Amino acid sequence: QTEIELPLKDECPVCRGSGAQPGHPPDTCQKCGGKGQVVYTQQSLFGMARTVQTCPDCTGSGKIIKYKCSNCAGSGYVKSKKKIQIKVPAGIDNGQSIRLREMGEPGINGGERGDLLVTILVDKHPVFQRQGYDIYSSEPISFTQAALGGKVQLNTIDGPYSYDIAPGTQTNTKVKLKGKGVPTLKNKTVRGDHFVTLVVQVPENLTDEQKIILNQYENASGPAVNTRSSTDSAGDFSFGGHKKKKFRK
Repeated sequence: QTEIELPLKDECPVCRGSGAQPGHPPDTCQKCGGKGQVVYTQQSLFGMARTVQTCPDCTGSGKIIKYKCSNCAGSGYVKSKKKIQIKVPAGIDNGQSIRLREMGEPGINGGERGDLLVTILVDKHPVFQRQGYDIYSSEPISFTQAALGGKVQLNTIDGPYSYDIAPGTQTNTKVKLKGKGVPTLKNKTVRGDHFVTLVVQVPENLTDEQKIILNQYENASGPAVNTRSSTDSAGDFSFGGHKKKKFRK
């Protein structure tokens, strides 16, 4: 729930929306007889034609105000700022509107209030991105967590969520958290999904001890990945089965 403040027209407290000075009620329009419309009859090639138009004297109100209210100048309303409480439903998206019945401006000469349409503008979130009812985000994991697997804490709109990652998880691996997305407007028990991209963080500023441990791991793992064949020259590299010349500065 949120509160907004709007400059709205409100019913004049002096004339109570009639637009007439107290003690001098509006007169019935003589031109339309209080109906607010006049009928014009005109001769045409096909006979007599009738047209109905808004009365020009009372502008459709059916009343003529001779003595206008001094507080509202005969308009029947005054301008004021109003604070309105709005209940924002879960799952509403950017650009969608909420209709508040009879919370708009009053009608002419004491007529019924209109509705207030509030268009929702959703701020961008620094972590989560929304597409429909699904949510997308990225989460960093350590080199050790990626290699050994285990439980990691993933951020969701409901708070931290414990997730088991498999050993040997590669960077940019995407996981799906079913039912952790945005609630649907029609059924709040039905929710979208949350897709998380796992990003492996390569350690920086290693200590000498950490470097020794990693070198021991490298030696125990066998041949290094992405090493160049001894048959390649120092200035060449292989791409797609064809040798390409490396450009040097």
